[in-house]
Amino acid sequence: MATFAAAYADGAVVIDVRDPDEYVSGHLPGARLIPLGQLSDRVAEVPHGQRVYVVCASGKRSQIAADLLARAGVDAVSVVGGTAGWQQSGLPVRHGAHP
Repeated sequence: MATFAAAYADGAVVIDVRDPDEYVSGHLPGARLIPLGQLSDRVAEVPHGQRVYVVCASGKRSQIAADLLARAGVDAVSVVGGTAGWQQSGLPVRHGAHP
């Protein structure tokens, strides 16, 4: 989590692949919501040419998403521990529909 937290502090791109209701209940400030079920149709919205961090609740869906993005040519990394690990580390979360 420390490596990701440092990248996040430096402005890393974060894609949250949880469902909208999960996102609203607490997400990393600035994380962009693209639910896993929509990701293959919206892969063009994900930046290419830079590392992208993918987060879900715990790391399972984000690994699936990172694999899908890697096959599309995106340098994608799954955040192990997900949003739950982020919160447990005492790092900030935002509530509501806006990043």
